[in-house]
Amino acid sequence: MERSEKLRRYWDKSAPSYDGIMARFDRYLAGDSRQWICGRAGGEVLEVAIGTGLNLPLYPAGTSLTGVEWSPGMLRFAQQRRDELGLPAELVDGDARQLQFPDGAFDTVVCTFSLCAIPEHEKAIAEMHRVLRPGGLLLLADHVVSTAWPVRLLQRAAEVITVPMGGEHFRRRPSGHLAGAGFEVVERERFKLGLIERLAARKRS
Repeated sequence: MERSEKLRRYWDKSAPSYDGIMARFDRYLAGDSRQWICGRAGGEVLEVAIGTGLNLPLYPAGTSLTGVEWSPGMLRFAQQRRDELGLPAELVDGDARQLQFPDGAFDTVVCTFSLCAIPEHEKAIAEMHRVLRPGGLLLLADHVVSTAWPVRLLQRAAEVITVPMGGEHFRRRPSGHLAGAGFEVVERERFKLGLIERLAARKRS
C-alpha cells in the first residue's frame, strides 16, 4: 500500500506537465495511435487509466463513455477537459487492478499508454477481461520493449530511474499476457523500432 500511495503522489504531481510531455511523445513516436484506438471503440466504452483525458475528443459521436483514473490530480484535469468539451462521459476514481464494475458491463475497453505504469499490470488485464461482454473488444496502445537491441539497452538503463520514481516500465509487452487472459488478438501494428504497439483483441466467448 505504501508503494501504491507513493506512485499515486508521483502521478498527481506530474499531472500539470503531462499533456505537454505526451504531445511530444505522440508527435515523434506514437503517431496517430490515439485516433487508431478511439476510432475502433463502440457501444458502452470503458477507458482504464484515462489520465488527463487526452482521448476524450477522439471518440466517435454518441459514444457512451466511462473513464477511471487512479490519480486524483490526473482525474481533475480529465473532468475539466470533459466539461470544456461538453461531453456526458462519467469519469470516476478507480484502480485498474480492481475495477468497480460488474462482470460483462462493457462492449469496449480502452487503455492507452498506461499499462507501462500500472503496478501488477497482469491484474489490470484480467479485470479488463472480466468487465467486457463475451466478444467484447479490448483496445490497447503502449510503448513496449524494442525489437532493436541497442534500444533495449537504453530502455533497461532508463528503468533504473523510472521504475523506482514513477513505476514506469519500458520493457513490458502487455500483448504477451492476452492469450492467457482469454483474449484473441484480431488486429495489431508495431512500429518505431518496435517501441510502439497498438492492437485490438476480442474476449473469447
